[in-house]
Formats: sequence, C-alpha cells, structure tokens
Amino acid sequence: MILQHLFHAGPCSRADLARATGLTRVTVSDLVAALLQAGLVEELGQQPRPDNKVGKPATLVGLRTDSFQIVGIDLLDVAAHGAVLDLTGAVVERRGVPEMPTGDAGVRALVALCAELLALATHPVLGIGITSPGVIDEAGTVLQAPNREWYDLPLAEILTAELGVPAQVANDANAAALGEFTFGGATGSGLLTISVGDGVGAGLILDGALLLGQGAVGELGHVTVIDDDVPDAMLGTPERCACGRLGCLETILSVPALRRRIAGLDPRAAEAALAAVGHRLGLVLAPVVSMVNLTEIVLSGPADLLGGPLLDATLSTIRERTLPYVSRDLQLRMTTLGEDGALAGAAVLVLSGRLGVS
Repeated sequence: MILQHLFHAGPCSRADLARATGLTRVTVSDLVAALLQAGLVEELGQQPRPDNKVGKPATLVGLRTDSFQIVGIDLLDVAAHGAVLDLTGAVVERRGVPEMPTGDAGVRALVALCAELLALATHPVLGIGITSPGVIDEAGTVLQAPNREWYDLPLAEILTAELGVPAQVANDANAAALGEFTFGGATGSGLLTISVGDGVGAGLILDGALLLGQGAVGELGHVTVIDDDVPDAMLGTPERCACGRLGCLETILSVPALRRRIAGLDPRAAEAALAAVGHRLGLVLAPVVSMVNLTEIVLSGPADLLGGPLLDATLSTIRERTLPYVSRDLQLRMTTLGEDGALAGAAVLVLSGRLGVS
C-alpha cells in the first residue's frame, strides 16, 4: 500500500502515508523503516510546516526509482524486443532478436536474451517480465501459444530457475492494458486496450483490476465478424483465419490485413476501406461497452492505419448502437506509449508481482 501510494502520488511524509492508507502512524513508521533498509525508498529532506506552525517539520520519503532495474521482453509472432528499464518504465538499454525460433529452441533463445539483458543492467534487477501472445495463466504457464509452438509450458518457472531472477509471464494484450493503466494515463475504471499487430488481442481492466477469467479474456480477434450468410460489399468474402475458422476479426483488423486492404487505393478509397473495418470493429465492441460500461478504449498499433477513419468509424458505430447514457463519455484513442507499450506492460508485471505496484 505504501509503495503503491508513493509510486502514484510521489514523495510525502509518514503522516500523509498514514492518512492515505488508513494505517496507524506507528505501523507506517515501521514499514517505512523496512523499506529504507531494503533500499526501495529514501528520505528526501524536510517539508516546511503549513502556516508557520510550531513543531518539527515533516520528513518526506519517496520511492527510489533508480535503485533497481527491470528486464522486459515482448515476444511477437516472429521477433522479440527486449530492454532494461528503470522503475518508471523508461528504457535504459535495448536488445532484440529479429527471428525467434519456436518450441524448445525458442525457450533456449529466450533464456539467452534474458541473460544478455541481465548482463547489461547497471543496478540490481528486481525481476524479469515477459509478454507473449497466447493463453497464459496467473502462474506464468503458457497454456497454448500456437505460433510459438508452446503448450502447457511453465515458462515463468523455467526462466526463474535458469536465471536466478524472479520472472513474470503474461499475455501481451493483458500486459499492454497494465502498461496503459500504470504509465499511459488511463483511469482503469473501465478500460479496454486493443493491440493490433500480426494478430489482434485485448486486455480489460475494470475498477482498477485486470480481468483474467480462465486466461483467455480479451480474445476479440477470433470473434466471427464476416459470414457467408451476411455479405459485406466493402469487406468482401470471409477469409480463413489462423485459428481455422472463416471471417474472424483478425482477418480484417490485423496489420497485414489492413495493409493488403488499402494497397493500391487512392487516398479517398483507402479511407473508405479503413472506415469499413472500423464500422465492423464498432459492431463487435458495442455489446462490450454496454455490458461493462467501458469509459475508455485504447488502440495500440500503427497510427496511420488505426487512427483517423478507422478510429472515427469505430466510435461512431459504438455510439449509434448503445444507449446515449452508456457511451456519451466514452473515449476512444490511440495509445500514448507508442512502440514501447508492451515493454512498459512487461515492467508493470514485475512491479505488480514483486512490489504490489500497478
């Protein structure tokens, strides 16, 4: 509780911490002493008393964001992006693998990349955060990630044992939601993040808590959106998805699908094609918005594809198909974290798992 408050509110006195957390001053003093000894917080000098009141000035304490570092890795369908980050999510060093092998060889390559990044750290490493496509449980076991050929793989356990540093592993879209909530300015009262790359994934945060279900919350990419029985003049006939079914959202919203759709079109036709995809995305999201009363939807991916006509059509469709009271305050925007959103999410996995901070 104390670390969480210092992370979000910044330096404050022990008395302020007691008021904010509801803990007694004695308990707060004992906890701050333990955190000082662990090197996680530091004293920052005295704070002048308000209105020149008599008494000893309060001493501020703050989180030492430079005392530890985090290794974060974002596993894509083919490549892997890795970094050493500080506790604020800022990247210190980068490394990557352009083509990651799959199966057991992929695990060995991941261990090697983690080891390389650990060697680059200039401060003690708090933990390792890994984000990956696929269904992943709370223990960091990859239940299924077909593109990586991983099934029932206890990845967090393997990495911790091999590297001697605690590892946290989570679905990439869920981690992106955590990154947006912690570093991207989202409120988290009703937040849906949609990550668009080679596939489409989503993460959902309600009332400040990430929803996991059985590990497959947010699989919007495999909702069927085009059917032979419901022809769509703009989107054409349904395509076969990687999951084996026809007409999944991923077949029209993934980056490769969007690039193919606008290839060779003049600007006006390209805008219309992107707006058609946005309309279909809005049809998928409208029931979700109504069901859980979302307040914010954040898109992550190439802004030239997702921003503009696609984003506008999505929001317009949602508002047309939901009660005005439900969607009147809904915000739909691009991420503020850019390409490092997934790495920021990997950092939050460690902050949450090791310090209880998110």
